[in-house]
Amino acid sequence: MGVTPHYMTSPPDVSPTDETSGVRSAYGSRMTHENASSLRSIARALAAASLGFGLIQLDVTIVNVALPRIGATLHAPVDVLQWVVDAYALVFAVLLLSAGVLGDRFGARRVFRAGLAVFALASLGCGLAQGAMVLIAMRALQGAGAAAMLPASLALLNHACHHDARLRARAVGLWTAAGGVTIAAGPLIGGLLIAAGSWRTIFLVNLPICILGAWLTAHVDETERAPRAPHLDFAGQALAIAALTGLTGGVIELRPLGLSHPLVLGGFAVALVAGAAFIRCEARSRAPMLPLRFFHLPSFAPAVGFGILANLTYYGIVFVLSLYLQRVLGYSAFAAGLAYLPLTATFIVSNVASGWLAGRAGTRRPMIAGALVGAAGFALLLGLGPGTGYLRMLPGFALIPLGMGLAVPAMTTTILSAVDKSASGVAAAVLNAARQAGGAVGVALFGAFAANGHIVGGLHAGVLTATAAMLAAAALATWGIRDRQAAALRPERA
Repeated sequence: MGVTPHYMTSPPDVSPTDETSGVRSAYGSRMTHENASSLRSIARALAAASLGFGLIQLDVTIVNVALPRIGATLHAPVDVLQWVVDAYALVFAVLLLSAGVLGDRFGARRVFRAGLAVFALASLGCGLAQGAMVLIAMRALQGAGAAAMLPASLALLNHACHHDARLRARAVGLWTAAGGVTIAAGPLIGGLLIAAGSWRTIFLVNLPICILGAWLTAHVDETERAPRAPHLDFAGQALAIAALTGLTGGVIELRPLGLSHPLVLGGFAVALVAGAAFIRCEARSRAPMLPLRFFHLPSFAPAVGFGILANLTYYGIVFVLSLYLQRVLGYSAFAAGLAYLPLTATFIVSNVASGWLAGRAGTRRPMIAGALVGAAGFALLLGLGPGTGYLRMLPGFALIPLGMGLAVPAMTTTILSAVDKSASGVAAAVLNAARQAGGAVGVALFGAFAANGHIVGGLHAGVLTATAAMLAAAALATWGIRDRQAAALRPERA
């Protein structure tokens, strides 16, 4: 049964006098005040966390629709444009684990606000960049700010809703919806900004958003610190950077340079050696940045694998579709942004529905259904060609975000349910680092398919890869996710 909270106990058994009525009235007022205060606290945390996550996700895809303009202005070929996208995702991925540790050690709110400041500074640098290398460097700095913000935003939300797992599932659904909507709306917003000004405005628009985020977090409670806050794992961090950079660089340069080129072979060799050393280092470290013990928890490893496949397919296909719409079909940046509009609407509905479903039926079913719907959406894009009309693309553009929106909130809830609340920042960082690494590899891989002008053929190869990957994700959820989360998410009964 457990201890009943004081605001749910019955008032004292006294005579039904006016004084008694006053006592009961005061008791009811106190209960109402406490409930209202709790709801306000949750609302503030949800607003701040959602704005931060939305900003992070916006800069994943808003840049895609601007790639042809950036390439023309800065004289950058496709492989350089891949680095404009991947510099952000790469640094984001490799710093997330350390950022999760910082949030658990110093407080999520403090780390979140620091990330906002770095993100604002980097966005200004991107908007003023006069060369491709400067733009890539500033995108990398953006990734560092995003890495600080993301696990902290989820930790703030988890802290506010820790008393109610059912409420947490719904809040995570809304948080993920904010990210899903902005990642889907990124091309549309980018197209509008480019039509009104230039590609530089897609970065400068972040400045007022960062200011709003700083104001919102001033009214959010700080999180609890971990009882034994771990130290930063500098060796593990360096090895993670080397492994992921080597892998991403090798994949990006594979098509233009060829497999036998020393840079490509060297990149893959660095990835292999550094990756093996990273796992060994984390297994022996007293304070690892990647706690390998998490992967022994039920459902944790399959959920992480699911996240890698989801991001690899989505980031990769959006990159190639942006090139296809503008360079093959001749769409303007604004028209290409409008083409992605169905993604935004479908993400809103499916993300909110996922949180509702997870609160009632557990996380496994939304993940399976989402992966299968996403696979169907990717398969529908297989017939796209040089003369394809927009209506032919529309079913795929609707089903892909529908599937992703159903699956991702349930996947995130699975991760949070698997670990202790004090480790939620690190757990969130592990999941999102893996997802961003998958996204970086997806852009590198799908971009390599489309290199040297082979955009239509590259799109077809990417669609086949994405379909197979989402079927594999459905299999992971089917056999790897346990439905015991469903019991944990049901409200307690007296």
